[in-house]
Amino acid sequence: MKRTLALLAAIVLLALLLVPLIATSLPPGEADPAVRAPVEAYLRGHATGDGEEWRKAFHPTAMVTGVRDGKLVSMSAPDFVARAAGKPAPDEAQRKRRIVSIDVAGDAALAKVELDYPKVFFVDYLSLLKIDGEWKIAQKTYTGTSKTAP
Repeated sequence: MKRTLALLAAIVLLALLLVPLIATSLPPGEADPAVRAPVEAYLRGHATGDGEEWRKAFHPTAMVTGVRDGKLVSMSAPDFVARAAGKPAPDEAQRKRRIVSIDVAGDAALAKVELDYPKVFFVDYLSLLKIDGEWKIAQKTYTGTSKTAP
């Protein structure tokens, strides 16, 4: 009986130790800090309004593409970076962002990011490439859904 209780206690203790690891485990490839770095810089750029964070994240030849009012819109990464406000948005405290997934295959990766803002919910797909040993966003494709009535 004592042996069974000791075994049960050990299992419970192991489970308690592993649950946080399981709950915070990341999909394959996402744990690599080198792949995450430009994605995290991209999110910091949104949070702070600091264009330098976006400059770190994007390859200079990257494009930012989406659909607005049913029409394709596209701009270069330098043009996107130039739109940085230089300070956090007034509603920054209500904004939430998260990396949903990062899928890595060799020197290419795809990150899915959600940006949940008070008036709009964005999903960004960031195509990353490992160029000269450094991961950079090569393409951002996004969609946004308004939370307010038209």
